[in-house]
Amino acid sequence: MTKFRTTGSAATAKSPGRNRSRRTEQQIAVVRDSVTLSPGKSIRRRSQQLGIPTTSLHRILHKDLHMSAYKIQLTQHLQPPDHGRRRQFADWVVERLAADENFAKKIIFSDEAHFHLSGFVNKQNCRFWGTENPRIMQQREMHPLRATVWCGFWAGGV
Repeated sequence: MTKFRTTGSAATAKSPGRNRSRRTEQQIAVVRDSVTLSPGKSIRRRSQQLGIPTTSLHRILHKDLHMSAYKIQLTQHLQPPDHGRRRQFADWVVERLAADENFAKKIIFSDEAHFHLSGFVNKQNCRFWGTENPRIMQQREMHPLRATVWCGFWAGGV
């Protein structure tokens, strides 16, 4: 009866939930400073360094700081003569396609996977945190030490 008199309802009031002990303004500022100093640090490592649980840190980054994790872009290190050679090859292919309608059937399409032996960055494991995509690129040498797996196919098969 007491509950009905004080609240006007016999229903159990909804609990306000736990306190936001880890998502305080002070903790948000600490995380913001940490990300500014080292945007490439993983959530797990940053969590250990700051003493904040990984889930709380992830919530701060996404919900409070509106940040996302961005992958690094790997690009081939091109030399100045490479641009002209690429253009020349593209023009040659266009000419061949115009002259021979079966030319595309004679092309071997291939792909390869490189397993770098020098400890090269795996972009699947490397993220940069920020409010915008920083468009971080890492150039690499043309011929690093690696093991390569290759496969090719054309109109006649694999």
